[in-house]
Amino acid sequence: MSTVLLVDDDLENLWALQLALESKGRHVLLAESARDALGKLAREPANLIVTDLEMPEMDGAELCKRVRCQPAFALLPIVLLSAAPEPQDGPPRWSMFFRKPVDLTLLIRALDSFLADRLTMASATLACSDPAASRWRPIDPRCWP
Repeated sequence: MSTVLLVDDDLENLWALQLALESKGRHVLLAESARDALGKLAREPANLIVTDLEMPEMDGAELCKRVRCQPAFALLPIVLLSAAPEPQDGPPRWSMFFRKPVDLTLLIRALDSFLADRLTMASATLACSDPAASRWRPIDPRCWP
């Protein structure tokens, strides 16, 4: 099951996105601020981040910058949402930008695409590694639930 970290200071936006993602079988972590998101990401890894741009204390662009500085999360897909235009100061550190109000169908399709790409990369990485010596037969991942 894929885990999505939702970051927004507006509880109604969090709730709406949580319902939409959980109805598609995603595990959702909620954060009401960028600082909260960094803490949750350190404790429980996510496969993708969806964050609002305009938040108090630390905005979504700064959150993206801090996430990208951590080697473990350098390639983590980040979707930035905002009612304002996409920030143009400096190189974008997010994977995709959506303007609010966002069409949930398009957003979920984009998230599914990012998650599918990450699963493909993970399985390719596992297929390339040398198996450890064991007396147990490996389980065929295509047959595993």
